[in-house]
Amino acid sequence: MAGIRQEINSQRTPAGVAPSVGGQVSSNSIANASGLPGVIGSAAAMQEVYRITRRVAASNASVLLLGETGAGKEVIANAIHQLSNRNTGPFVKVNCGALSESLLESELFGHVRGAFTGAVGNRAGRFEAAHSGTIFLDEINSTSMHLQVKLLRVLQQKQFERVGDTETVSVDTRVIAASNRDLAEEIKHERFREDLYWRLNVVPIEIPPLRKRREDIPALVGHFLQVYSALNDRYVVHIERKAMQCLQDYHWPGNVRELQNYIERSVVMADSDELTCDLLPEIVTGKSSSATATNNEPAPKWDFDSLSREVVQQGIRVADSDSNNLHSSIVDRVEKELIAQVLATCNYVQTKAATRLGINRNTLHKKMKDYNLEGLEPNDG
Repeated sequence: MAGIRQEINSQRTPAGVAPSVGGQVSSNSIANASGLPGVIGSAAAMQEVYRITRRVAASNASVLLLGETGAGKEVIANAIHQLSNRNTGPFVKVNCGALSESLLESELFGHVRGAFTGAVGNRAGRFEAAHSGTIFLDEINSTSMHLQVKLLRVLQQKQFERVGDTETVSVDTRVIAASNRDLAEEIKHERFREDLYWRLNVVPIEIPPLRKRREDIPALVGHFLQVYSALNDRYVVHIERKAMQCLQDYHWPGNVRELQNYIERSVVMADSDELTCDLLPEIVTGKSSSATATNNEPAPKWDFDSLSREVVQQGIRVADSDSNNLHSSIVDRVEKELIAQVLATCNYVQTKAATRLGINRNTLHKKMKDYNLEGLEPNDG
C-alpha cells in the first residue's frame, strides 16, 4: 500500500491520479513522484523509504520491511524486485501468518509423496518457485521457532530439504521479509531467533503509517477512484471538499488498505459522479460516536486510556453493589471480545491469532473453550 499502485483482480491499473476537489479527476501523474514502479505518493515522510529502496534494489542483500498492517510493505517489496537485476525472475509472495506451522513448512519448502497424510505426490515449495527471483515473506514474526531454523539455513547456505525428504535442494532466491511487530521485542520474549533476525535485517526499511504522510491522501484517493470506477463501470470523478477534509483528518489505523476499502465502497454506492460525505463510513466523518454526545455537543475524541477507564466505570456501575466478581464480569468480558475480534481479523487462523495476542496456541484454545468461542467460523458473506 505505501501509497501504492496495486494489481486489482490480476489487472495492472493505470497510474494513480490526484482528484481536484470539486472538479474532475486530473490525469496528471503526480502520484508517481516517488520514481518507484507502482508507488504513489511524494510525502516527505516517504523520501527516505524511496532512497533506501532504490539503493538496495541493485544488490542481493536481504531486506526487512517494518511497518503497520496495510502501510504498504508488500508493494515496496515488489518495487525492490522490479528495480533489481532479478526482475525477469518470479516474485513470490507468502503470508506466513495465514497458515499453520505444518502447512507453512510444506508451502515454503515443498514435500515428497507420503511425507504426511494427504501428500499424494511430490510438490515444490515457494523457495523453489522463486529461484532466480525474489520471495517475499510477509508477517515473518508469525513463524515458529522450528521453522525459523530452516529459514536461517536457507539464508546462510541457500539450501534446504523438502518435508519428508533427505535430498538437499539448492536455490538462488533473494529474501525480503516483513513484520508488523517489533522483532527486537519478539526476541526478548523468545518468540523470534536472534540469529535469524540479523540475517534478515541486513537492510531495514521502516514504512511510516498513512497518518504520518497525509499529503499523499489526495493522490491515493484519485488513484482508487479511477481503479474502482473502471472495475465497477462507474464514473466517479469528483470529490466533495468536505469529504476530502474528512479523509485527511481521519487517523487511519488500517492505513492505505483501509482507505482503499472505503473508496471502493463509496464508488460502488455512489449514484452520481461525486464522492460525498454520506458515502463515507461514520467513523471517518466523525458521526459514529455521536450517541455519546448530549445537548448537540460534539462527540468526545476518545483516546485508548480514556476508553479503558470508561469501560471499567461502566462495568462497576452496572454491577450489583455487593458484587464480588468484578474481575470476571469486566476483564473476562473485555478479553472475550478481544479474542473474538483478533480471530476475525486473522481469518480464524488460531496460530496467527495467538501470535498477535502474544500468547501460545494452547492458551488461546483454552480461552476459546472457556468463552464458548470454538464455534466461530469465517464470515463468507
